[in-house]
Amino acid sequence: MKLIQQDPDISAYLAEDEVIDHRHPLVRETSDRLGAETADAYTYASAAFTFVRDTIPHSMDTGDPRVTWRASDVLAARTGICYAKSHALTALLRAAGIHAGLCYQRLAGSDGRDPVVHGLVAVRLPGWERWVRQDPRGNVGGIDARFSADEERLAWVPRPEFDEMDYPAVHAVPHPATLAALRSARDREELSRNLPTAL
Repeated sequence: MKLIQQDPDISAYLAEDEVIDHRHPLVRETSDRLGAETADAYTYASAAFTFVRDTIPHSMDTGDPRVTWRASDVLAARTGICYAKSHALTALLRAAGIHAGLCYQRLAGSDGRDPVVHGLVAVRLPGWERWVRQDPRGNVGGIDARFSADEERLAWVPRPEFDEMDYPAVHAVPHPATLAALRSARDREELSRNLPTAL
């Protein structure tokens, strides 16, 4: 699938805002620890991906009731759903000057019911001519998502027979529907009831 850069200005994918707060001291400290100043871009991006995937548990897996949405809060609390983890990875990448954006999929349960929007990160490293999606959700229950520059190694491949799909847009900022769900939820249980089912 060809990804479409939603904002034609590539610098938008390095910008900071309230959600992707990559100048926050905790984000900077984490990025420095992961090698932002010393490693090449590919090595750093892979390390940042692995850090978010493996050391920040998905709150639906652990039952953690806290809802995080700001990148620095995700790093501080060490919890979040896919959208929040994607915000954290995007911030860590931008902190190192690596272009990063947000992508989404529409997925459903094993029986094709209960659709939900799933969050991903798109990365464009120096010298790359294209965006490549990464899924920092977390590898549990047989999931094997990995950082890759060649072929995508995502947690799930959409099943068209269940009306699942990849959304092709690479967003410079979180989609309003996903951010509204995060910001309005008092806890994970309420969030799980109000996740967007489509974009």
